[in-house]
Amino acid sequence: MTIFWHRRDLRFSDNAGLYRALKTGDPVLPIFIFDRNILDKLPSKTDVRVEFIQRSVVELAEAYRAHGSDLRAYYGHPVEILRELRDAHQPTAVYTNRDYEPYAIARDLAVKELLDEHDIPFYHFKDHVIFESDEVQKQAGGPYTVYTPYMKRWRKQLATRMSTYEGEDISYYLKPYPTEKYAGNLLPGKAPSPVPTLEEMGFTPTEIEIPPKEASDETLKHYHSTRDYPATTDGTSRISHHLRHGTVSIRAKMLRAMQLEDDTFFRELIWRDFYSNVLQAFPRVVDESYRREYDTIPWVNDEEQFQAWCEGRTGVPLVDAGMRQLNTIGWMHNRVRMITASYLVKHLLIDWRWGEGYFADKLLDYELASNNGGWQWAAGSGADAQPYFRIFNHHSQQVKFDKDYAYVKEWVPEYDTDDYPSEPLVEHKFGRDRALRVYKKALTEARES
Repeated sequence: MTIFWHRRDLRFSDNAGLYRALKTGDPVLPIFIFDRNILDKLPSKTDVRVEFIQRSVVELAEAYRAHGSDLRAYYGHPVEILRELRDAHQPTAVYTNRDYEPYAIARDLAVKELLDEHDIPFYHFKDHVIFESDEVQKQAGGPYTVYTPYMKRWRKQLATRMSTYEGEDISYYLKPYPTEKYAGNLLPGKAPSPVPTLEEMGFTPTEIEIPPKEASDETLKHYHSTRDYPATTDGTSRISHHLRHGTVSIRAKMLRAMQLEDDTFFRELIWRDFYSNVLQAFPRVVDESYRREYDTIPWVNDEEQFQAWCEGRTGVPLVDAGMRQLNTIGWMHNRVRMITASYLVKHLLIDWRWGEGYFADKLLDYELASNNGGWQWAAGSGADAQPYFRIFNHHSQQVKFDKDYAYVKEWVPEYDTDDYPSEPLVEHKFGRDRALRVYKKALTEARES
């Protein structure tokens, strides 16, 4: 018997590691573990991400039952649970798909050591991205740290791989893995195994609606012209959380994006690979600025101003609308993410790590690589980041992207009344001038030292 361990790949179809496990012909037992090492650290027991994962695992279990098998779902610590499974079943091997975050790498190393004690192989495969960092390298060697040349090389690599594997049964790239073809190799199910409920894990349900797995044709057709306007209904794909948890296949989404007349959406998906590439190649960015000199900036880090930012009480309409959207539905429009981040790190001079951490606690689509990349982009400290002297003027952003204040009025109903602040926490000109002065002085001194 072989074990297949689901993590960030909560689907049966087009699953790289599951396909590999099934193709061996050994009966496959699929499992999922609600990881207490992660869940116990969450700041709230009302967390839409946990609810989304739990719902998705229930759907996954139903997919396995439709194929005459069953998914075993556990709540606990992965090493302990896999030790119990190892001792009870002595599996031939354990298969899974790769995760590139530091915690996942350390966890998988511990699991490998556990399995090595009994000479059980631990196989892992690429499924979450199209290209891993070592597959898209500069001609002189080494990872890319600027998006545009990375994107060009990425596209050349894809064209080469697609032509190389034309007509093959399988490829690592955009062709789907025909998992269903080998479904007969699943371990037959007996009585259905229950999936732990939210309540059993100490969590409470939310009322947040989860967007569908597929963006409409109309949304993708007009994506290039609507994606920057937060009040536009279905202006963005809203599939980022499905990609993050693997309830959909990145290969399928890339194939669909390639069929569009405009490739804006396609290029946005490549950004996801780019940020994963940065995390894989430079794991230190989790705690440090990619550009180390930015860690010398003397942040103000005013806790009261940070709390006002978190709660959407800054007096800047777009920032407040974005933060309230985040706090209410666990998602924020991407244009507004850039504006809220810029206001925090430039106008308020609060460390980007504070904002990144808050987004990590709130975003349904939280993905370490993309979240870190986005925040370091806003701060100027990251790979291919905006220059430090680029500071969003929130008023001009308002006029350009929400001129009728439709988005603001949806999330800040007291806007334009006496109940809304008449002045922002930090006015634009003062904040901009202070940020330019502080950044320039710190970076100059760091480079001269």
